[in-house]
Amino acid sequence: MNYLLSSLIPKIQNPTADYQILANVLKCCASISDGILGKALHTCVIKLGHHPCQFVIKALLNMYAKSKHLDDCQKLFCTVNYSDTVMWNILLSGFACSPLHEMEMEKLFSLMQRACYPKPTSVTLAIVVPVIARSGDLGAGKSLHCYAVKHGLDCETLVGNAFVSMYAKSGNVLDAEATFRGISDKDVVSWNAMIAGLIENKLTDRAFELFRLMLRGSVLPNYATIASIIPTCPSFGGIDGYHLGRQMHCYVLRRVELLSEATVINALLSCYLRVGNFEGAETLFRNMKSKDLVSWNSIIAGYAASGEWLKTLDFFREFTKEEMRGPDSVTLMSILPVCPQLNNVLIGKQIHGYVIRHSFLHQDISVINALISFYAKCGNIKEACHLFLLTSNKDLISWNTMLDALAENQLHEQFIILLKEMFREGMKVDSITLLAVVRYFANISRLDKVKEAHGFSVRSGILLSYTEPTLANALLDAYAKCCNLKYANRIFENLSGSNNVITCNSMISGFVKYGLHEDAHGIFKRMTERDLTTWNLMVRAYAENDCPDQAASLFTELQHHKMRPDAMSILSLLPVCAQMASGNLLKQCHAYVQWLEGMLCMEWEKKHLGYSIICLRWTLNQIML
Repeated sequence: MNYLLSSLIPKIQNPTADYQILANVLKCCASISDGILGKALHTCVIKLGHHPCQFVIKALLNMYAKSKHLDDCQKLFCTVNYSDTVMWNILLSGFACSPLHEMEMEKLFSLMQRACYPKPTSVTLAIVVPVIARSGDLGAGKSLHCYAVKHGLDCETLVGNAFVSMYAKSGNVLDAEATFRGISDKDVVSWNAMIAGLIENKLTDRAFELFRLMLRGSVLPNYATIASIIPTCPSFGGIDGYHLGRQMHCYVLRRVELLSEATVINALLSCYLRVGNFEGAETLFRNMKSKDLVSWNSIIAGYAASGEWLKTLDFFREFTKEEMRGPDSVTLMSILPVCPQLNNVLIGKQIHGYVIRHSFLHQDISVINALISFYAKCGNIKEACHLFLLTSNKDLISWNTMLDALAENQLHEQFIILLKEMFREGMKVDSITLLAVVRYFANISRLDKVKEAHGFSVRSGILLSYTEPTLANALLDAYAKCCNLKYANRIFENLSGSNNVITCNSMISGFVKYGLHEDAHGIFKRMTERDLTTWNLMVRAYAENDCPDQAASLFTELQHHKMRPDAMSILSLLPVCAQMASGNLLKQCHAYVQWLEGMLCMEWEKKHLGYSIICLRWTLNQIML
C-alpha cells in the first residue's frame, strides 16, 4: 500500500492530475486510516480545482470516515450542494463504526428520513440497524422494520440479516425466526445470524437443529458457523457432548479449508477439554500448524479447570519458552490459582515480577486480584495485604478476596478492621462478601453476628428469596455450628424446593453434632443425590451413638455405590472396630490406611491429606495397643 502511494503522489503534484488518480490515492489513505495525509490531499484537491467533482468528494468523505475524522467528514458533507444515497451511507457508516458517536448517527439518519430525498436503501438499513440493536432500543428497531416492510426492503438479504441479528440480541427469538424465514435468498450470513442468535439465547438444541437443516441445504457453512456451533457441544452433557465434538471434528477434517482457520481449531480444542477428552485435545494441540495466544490459553485453562495441576504447569512452561508474545491476563488468571495447589510459590512470585514489568498487566485489576488470592492461599498474608494496600483501583472482588483470606487464616482483628474500612469506603457488598462474613462468624461461634449478617442480607435485598441457595446454605451451616438448630431447620424448610447435597450435608452435620442421628437419617433417606461427605457423616453419626451394625452397614453400602473411602471415612469407622471388637475390620482399616499413604506421591497431596492420615494412623495405633 505504501509503495502504491509513493508511486501515485508525484502524479498528483502535476497541475493536470486526473481526478481519478486523486480518488485512488484517497482510497489508499482510507484503507490505512491515514487522515493526516488525507487532509494534505484534500488541500491538493482544492488547489487543483477538483473540489466540485462528485467522484473526488465521495473519496474524501470515505477517507475521513475510515480514518475516524468524523467532524471533518460531517463538515465536508454539509458543504456539498447535492448529496446522494452513497454520500449519506458513507457518512452514516463512519459514525456507526464509532461507539462514541452512535447517538449522532441516529440523529443523522432521522435527518435523512425527514429530507425525503434520497431514500434510505438496503445498504443504509444494514448500517443503521446494528447500531439500533446495540443501543437496545427495540421500539426504534421495530419502527425501522416497518419502514423496510413498507418499502419492500425486508426480503433483501442484507436487510433481513441485520434484523435477524437485532431481534436475536434483544431476546426476541420468535421475531428473529420469522424474519429469517422471510428472507427470500438466504446466504451464509443469514444462517450464521440465526444460529448465533439461538446460541446467545441458550437455545442450543434449536441451534443444532438449524445447523443440521443448513447442512442439508445448498448454503455451505463457513468458519464462523463452525466456530459458533462447536462450543455448544459440551452443553449436551456426558457422552452426547463427547460424540458431538468428535462429529464436528470429522466434519472439519473433511473440509480442508477449515483446518487453516485458527478460530475453528481453537473452538475444537476448547470443546475437547470441556468434555474431558484430554487425549484428543492434546493431540489436536500438538498437530496445530500455528498456535496463537488463544490456543495456549485454552489448553492451559482447560487443564487447570479439570484439576490437572502438574500438566497445567508443564504447558505454561512450554508456552513461555515457545511463544514469542508473553502471557496475557487470561493466561495469568489461569495459572496463578494452580500455584497454591502445587505449593509452588516461586512460579507465582516470578509471575508477579512479570506483571510489575508490564504496565498493562499491572493496571489490570483482575490480575492483581488473582495475585492477592495466590499469596493468601500460599499463607503469605503479609504480601497479600501489602499488594492489596498498594492497589489504587480496588474493586469489590479485591475486598472480597482479602476478607476471605483473613477469615481463612483466622486473623480476627484484621478481618473486623478491613470489614469496617470496606463500609467506610462506600463499597456495596454482595453475596460473596456476606458468605465470607457468615463463615467467619460461624467459625468463631458468634451467633449474634451471624443473625446480624442474616438480617443485613434480607434488608439489602441480597437474600430476597431462597431460590439461590449458596448464601442460604452458608447461613444454615452457620446456625448449625452456632448451636441454633431451630433457625437452621427453618432455613432448611425454606430450601426444601431446591435441596442439594450441600444443604442436606449442612443439616445432617448439625443433627450429628447434637446426637440426633434419627433426624439425620431422615434427611439422608430423602436425598436423591449423595456425596462422600454425606456417607461419612452418617457413618460417624451411628458410630458415635453406639450403633456399630448400622455404621458398618452404611460403610459397606457406600462402597457398593462405587465411592472410594477417604481418611475421614476410616476415622469415622474406627470407633466401630472397638465397639464390635472386630480385629479383622481393624486390620482391613490399617491396610487401607497404608494404601492411602502410598497414594500420596505428590508434595501437594501430602500437604492437603497428610494431616488426616497422621490422625488416622495415631488413632489406629492407640486402638491396636
